[in-house]
Amino acid sequence: MNEPATEQLEPMPEDWQRALAVVAHPDDLEYGCAAAVASWTDGGREVSYLLATRGEAGIDTVEPATCGPLREQEQRASAGVVGVSSVEFLDHRDGVVEYGTGLRRDVAAAIRRHRPELVITLNHRDTWGGTAWNTPDHRAVGRATLDAAADAGNRWIFPELIAEQGLQPWNGVRWVAVAGTTTPTHAVDATAGLERSVRSLLEHRTYIEVLTDQDPEEYCRTFLTGNARRAAARFGGRPAVTFELFGR
Repeated sequence: MNEPATEQLEPMPEDWQRALAVVAHPDDLEYGCAAAVASWTDGGREVSYLLATRGEAGIDTVEPATCGPLREQEQRASAGVVGVSSVEFLDHRDGVVEYGTGLRRDVAAAIRRHRPELVITLNHRDTWGGTAWNTPDHRAVGRATLDAAADAGNRWIFPELIAEQGLQPWNGVRWVAVAGTTTPTHAVDATAGLERSVRSLLEHRTYIEVLTDQDPEEYCRTFLTGNARRAAARFGGRPAVTFELFGR
């Protein structure tokens, strides 16, 4: 059963140094948890981003060959706003990402390269709650990331990562945190990072301008501050970014 809506959220663990965030598209992290990332990098922690696609199918009026590089550029600028300099892309095709061993292998390889203690991903479930259907890419990447956190530590799963890339097993992932979930268990105080999260999402201006007729900055601010304030009721009155935390 889901926890009652009044259940208070626990603070996210703080005894870690490296995190890897794995999502499907440019802007997924900015909608989901950039205020938390800003707080973590402010505290001296290392956060890296891994994106399965370049978001090339995300804008109907822009051909994928043009859209992909543009959205990659916006993603790198967006990450920089919250203190992230390492942004990698896997080049899976936007819109048709498939869950399977290929995707698990790619994510496991990244985990072995970055050696994080915390892995972050986006909602892997069928819906965003109620009747709001989640996209196939989000579901595939989220699920593969949860699985790859364990795959990365087993030398007999994807042994070619050792033979071909020299990537030794990494069994140091202690948690996987899922953003955008309707069943959160933990949260990060968004107070210090909220303004930068707005600016970070605003870096995806090309995408946002075709998504809404609203002023882009007003749109970003309304969306992010609204989510953070709704979470405050379960986090001591403080605006928050929420996560569902899975321990390993």
